[in-house]
Amino acid sequence: MFLELDAALLARIQFAFTISFHIIFPSFTIGLASYLLLIETFWLKTQKNIYRELYRLLVKIFAISFGMGVVSGVVMSYQFGTNWSVFSKTVGNVLGPLMGYEVLTAFFLEASFLGIMLFGWGKVSKTMHFISTVVVAVGTLLSAFWILSANSWMHTPQGFNIMKNGFLHPNSWIEIIFNPSFPYRFFHMIIACYVTTSFVLAGIAAYYLLRNKFEKHAKLLLKIAGVAIIIFTPIQMFVGDMHGLNTLKYQPRKIAAIESIWDTEKGAGLKLFGWPDEKNETTKYAIEVPKLGSLILTHQFNGEIKGLKEWAKKDRPPVKIVFFSFRIMVGIGILMLCTAVTGLFLYKKKKLFNNKIFHKWLLLMSPSGFIAVLAGWFVTEIGRQPYIVYGILRTKDAISPVIGEYVLFSLIAFVVTYIIVFSTGVYYILKLVRHGPTSLQKESKDIEWHIEPGVYQDLVLNNIKPKRNKNV
Repeated sequence: MFLELDAALLARIQFAFTISFHIIFPSFTIGLASYLLLIETFWLKTQKNIYRELYRLLVKIFAISFGMGVVSGVVMSYQFGTNWSVFSKTVGNVLGPLMGYEVLTAFFLEASFLGIMLFGWGKVSKTMHFISTVVVAVGTLLSAFWILSANSWMHTPQGFNIMKNGFLHPNSWIEIIFNPSFPYRFFHMIIACYVTTSFVLAGIAAYYLLRNKFEKHAKLLLKIAGVAIIIFTPIQMFVGDMHGLNTLKYQPRKIAAIESIWDTEKGAGLKLFGWPDEKNETTKYAIEVPKLGSLILTHQFNGEIKGLKEWAKKDRPPVKIVFFSFRIMVGIGILMLCTAVTGLFLYKKKKLFNNKIFHKWLLLMSPSGFIAVLAGWFVTEIGRQPYIVYGILRTKDAISPVIGEYVLFSLIAFVVTYIIVFSTGVYYILKLVRHGPTSLQKESKDIEWHIEPGVYQDLVLNNIKPKRNKNV
């Protein structure tokens, strides 16, 4: 009976688990695809094999991450029908086409040209291979465009009519796609992907430098990733600030939960730490900076911020998770900025490539982007509660008439399956990293003499002499 009463909660946990698992991979592959494009551009311009060798390593990592992202993402589509059928029927006319556009314009492009990226070296022209990398990189951005458009619409819905049967019917696709929160959320997420990937690659470079392996590749990779970190980290903070202003305008109760503000205030302080007590509507042990909250959120020292008491308790989001998740995200962002400044300082002092303490720090920071993305996602999605479509459809009203035991069983199955898939994928990625970039000279020893003309021409251009296979 207990499980039956908690079917909605179990369905929410199940979807939260699958989407949290899934978002890890797009946040990496979106950034990595652009890195691959950049590295191949450098290779075509300089013809230095070090760029091609880095590409060959990273494209394998990309393929594994892409595959795990696809597998983990497909499951969510089924949950719309099994656990969230009321939601699907109510908003399907709006969100269905957006999800369809993502498949037609993005996923098919990525899937079609990924094979050429992986296996096309020497089999297609350099131009064709470069075009394939471009298409895959653009495809990842298109995928993010449609998914974030759909998700942003759930936060700031517009461009629809509510029919007599309660279903939503679109009346302006421009308003639906380019809803008020979409531009801020799109750029915030894309830059987060670039920062996340940059720290992973910087961590890989630091690993090689600490072990005195592949030093030329490591220095080049660290230099490229370091430049991206220095550029994108402060930009992300600026975009995040703009996103906060937008959220204050359209979702003020989320901001109130983020800052754990209970009474409407002018000149609200910024709580660095505290313990939100939702029962007594107060924040215990609060450590705050006076007026800084209003300054950041409204850009005015005496700006007004509505408190949670402005809304009934049933209309408030869970405060604790939102409050702490936001501080985890911001805290990591500050550490990233400090890392960028430190790296720039060491580079100017010509100590970037031999400072072992900094390399260990980079290795420690390599998964930080994923943690920040997950924390930000928790703030966004949990802060929208109790609505699944903000102000339109409550989450508890969107659930399918399912039995709690069935949802629990499928949740356990997902957890076990995802752990196996994740563990296997991470194992192979780490194995690729440990193996490192393979030199083209080493690869050429295994090439047969009578090879395809395109391959032979490519080897000649790179001054590599293939070894004749004795069995031929």
